Amino acid sequence: MDHEIDALGLLCPLPVLRLRKRMMPLASGTRIRLIADDPAAIVDVPHFCNEAGHEMQEMTENSGTLEFVIVKG
Repeated sequence: MDHEIDALGLLCPLPVLRLRKRMMPLASGTRIRLIADDPAAIVDVPHFCNEAGHEMQEMTENSGTLEFVIVKG
Protein backbone atom coordinates (compact mmCIF):
# COMPACT_ATOMS: atom_id res chain seq x y z
CA MET A 1 0.00 0.00 0.00
CA ASP A 2 1.40 3.38 -1.00
CA HIS A 3 -0.64 5.63 1.34
CA GLU A 4 -3.11 5.27 4.21
CA ILE A 5 -5.72 7.83 5.20
CA ASP A 6 -7.29 7.68 8.64
CA ALA A 7 -10.78 9.21 8.53
CA LEU A 8 -12.07 7.58 11.71
CA GLY A 9 -14.49 9.83 13.57
CA LEU A 10 -15.17 12.04 10.54
CA LEU A 11 -18.71 12.34 9.23
CA CYS A 12 -19.98 12.82 5.68
CA PRO A 13 -18.62 14.40 3.55
CA LEU A 14 -15.28 14.72 5.37
CA PRO A 15 -13.88 11.22 4.61
CA VAL A 16 -14.29 11.77 0.86
CA LEU A 17 -12.99 15.35 1.07
CA ARG A 18 -9.88 14.15 2.91
CA LEU A 19 -9.41 11.37 0.35
CA ARG A 20 -9.74 13.79 -2.58
CA LYS A 21 -7.29 16.28 -1.07
CA ARG A 22 -4.66 13.63 -0.32
CA MET A 23 -5.01 12.05 -3.79
CA MET A 24 -4.57 15.27 -5.77
CA PRO A 25 -0.74 15.36 -5.86
CA LEU A 26 -0.32 11.59 -6.28
CA ALA A 27 0.60 9.88 -9.54
CA SER A 28 -1.86 7.69 -11.42
CA GLY A 29 -1.70 4.10 -10.26
CA THR A 30 -0.96 5.02 -6.64
CA ARG A 31 -2.78 2.77 -4.16
CA ILE A 32 -4.49 4.36 -1.16
CA ARG A 33 -6.18 2.75 1.84
CA LEU A 34 -8.96 4.83 3.41
CA ILE A 35 -10.14 3.84 6.87
CA ALA A 36 -13.47 5.33 7.99
CA ASP A 37 -16.33 4.60 10.36
CA ASP A 38 -19.01 6.83 8.85
CA PRO A 39 -21.78 4.57 7.47
CA ALA A 40 -22.36 7.01 4.60
CA ALA A 41 -18.87 6.22 3.29
CA ILE A 42 -20.27 2.95 1.88
CA VAL A 43 -22.11 5.08 -0.69
CA ASP A 44 -19.90 8.17 -0.84
CA VAL A 45 -16.52 6.56 -1.58
CA PRO A 46 -17.64 4.37 -4.52
CA HIS A 47 -19.56 7.32 -5.96
CA PHE A 48 -16.51 9.59 -5.65
CA CYS A 49 -14.29 6.99 -7.33
CA ASN A 50 -16.75 6.51 -10.17
CA GLU A 51 -17.13 10.24 -10.78
CA ALA A 52 -13.39 11.04 -10.52
CA GLY A 53 -12.12 8.10 -12.59
CA HIS A 54 -10.46 6.17 -9.77
CA GLU A 55 -10.74 2.41 -9.24
CA MET A 56 -12.08 1.08 -5.97
CA GLN A 57 -10.40 -2.33 -5.69
CA GLU A 58 -11.72 -3.43 -2.34
CA MET A 59 -14.14 -2.54 0.43
CA THR A 60 -14.26 -4.41 3.73
CA GLU A 61 -16.15 -3.85 6.97
CA ASN A 62 -15.07 -5.12 10.36
CA SER A 63 -17.02 -4.13 13.48
CA GLY A 64 -18.18 -0.84 11.99
CA THR A 65 -14.80 0.13 10.57
CA LEU A 66 -14.71 0.41 6.79
CA GLU A 67 -11.55 -0.03 4.72
CA PHE A 68 -11.37 0.98 1.08
CA VAL A 69 -8.49 0.28 -1.29
CA ILE A 70 -8.45 2.77 -4.15
CA VAL A 71 -6.16 3.13 -7.15
CA LYS A 72 -5.80 6.66 -8.47
CA GLY A 73 -6.95 6.97 -12.07
